[in-house]
Amino acid sequence: MIKRLTPQALAGVNPIVAMPFTPQGAVDVRSFISMVEHLTATGCQGITLFGIASEFYKLTDDEKTMLAGLFVEMLTDSTVYSCISVTDHATEVAVSRARYYEQLGADSLMLLAPFFLKPTTAQVTEHICAVLEAVSVPVLVQYAPGETGLNIPPEAMAKISYRYPHAVFKVECNPPVEYTQALLAAKPDAVVLNGYAGLYMLDMLEAGGHGVMPGCSFTEVYVAIYRLFEQGEKAQARQLHKQLLTFIQRWMSHCEYIIKVEKQILAARGIIRSDYCRQPDYDSESSVEDVSVFLAQFGQYLEGG
Repeated sequence: MIKRLTPQALAGVNPIVAMPFTPQGAVDVRSFISMVEHLTATGCQGITLFGIASEFYKLTDDEKTMLAGLFVEMLTDSTVYSCISVTDHATEVAVSRARYYEQLGADSLMLLAPFFLKPTTAQVTEHICAVLEAVSVPVLVQYAPGETGLNIPPEAMAKISYRYPHAVFKVECNPPVEYTQALLAAKPDAVVLNGYAGLYMLDMLEAGGHGVMPGCSFTEVYVAIYRLFEQGEKAQARQLHKQLLTFIQRWMSHCEYIIKVEKQILAARGIIRSDYCRQPDYDSESSVEDVSVFLAQFGQYLEGG
């Protein structure tokens, strides 16, 4: 059952699910189910599958098909909306995949534009528009130049938004505020969310952003920050966010680093059974003590996980 969301409904906290594997490297379906069940009880507004934090680039097509079906089934009757990322490089394949996920019942989609071998801005724009043309559910167009090396001007994003009202934007350049301000100046009612582990979460909300799309191992902390901001308790929100920055600024020095740490936290909380990442992964173990300090500091938000 598609919830028929408006683009404006894609707000709040929308974590990207981690991908649990067994120590032997197989997808751990039992842990995946446990994790999604846990996330639906955190107070988040949405959950996204196959983001960079999901290690989508390490999954087979068969695994993606199985996981997408399970994911949508689990969220069909939930108040939490589902979002599935389309990451295919070829436009024809991306269009087919987007249609499949919509027919499967995904409430919304995310779209990672092609970047391998440096397509032109015009080609990337054509790719994005082709996917938007193919579906009617909201589509979060992901802009992550640090990870893709791809630059799309905010004015180009604004033109896409004018043409396709169901286009939404996930902006995670570093920093993202100036880009977002330029996008909103060109298209004031554009819906913008921020990724990048929520490093700029509050600055983005102040600039007119609608929400944050972080990892999923401590979603409750992001929910607490978002609620404080929405309630007008901005000083408290900034204080809690400042505490979080002590950890995530370091962990976000490399995407594979924070992917590994998030899994260590999920495993330590008993939400997944193993913190294994498919190879190659981050080549330096994060400190168990570091994770322990984090869990102790934010334990009041994470109890019951």
